[in-house]
Amino acid sequence: MESQISTPQMQFAQRLSATRRGARLARRLTAHQLEAWGIPHGSELSDAAAHITAELAANAVTHGHVPGRDFELRLFYAEAERTLRIEVSDARGDRIPQLRPPDPEAETGRGLRLVEATAATWGVAERRVGKTVWAELRILGRWGTRPDRAQDVGSGRVGPS
Repeated sequence: MESQISTPQMQFAQRLSATRRGARLARRLTAHQLEAWGIPHGSELSDAAAHITAELAANAVTHGHVPGRDFELRLFYAEAERTLRIEVSDARGDRIPQLRPPDPEAETGRGLRLVEATAATWGVAERRVGKTVWAELRILGRWGTRPDRAQDVGSGRVGPS
């Protein structure tokens, strides 16, 4: 079953070019939007969200790129549920991200491991065109996070969007 915020209080969505510049902009927009929502830049939550966004956006640009198609960043914040959800959608539904055994010699392939280590849960949702890779952060204290994996079901699984 896919985890999802039931009633987000705040939402943000932006289409970005499927380029390295677009991926960098996604990270900056995330930190900027969280600050606009009152989550301070440099807080544990802001930093974790920026890192997750950077990894998901980089994967969308590297593995989900279709010429002439953008990727989309969406943020959902539900203060009552103490959850921040990050979604990055791209046009390649045939390339589903999966965790692979770590290769200490490889220069790439660690992005989803970082997402898994930082997020409470993450997964992939199919779309009519492409896919959405999402991650959720559980908010602890003022602006900290916690991985809370023991309660999560379906981490890293594919499900409908």
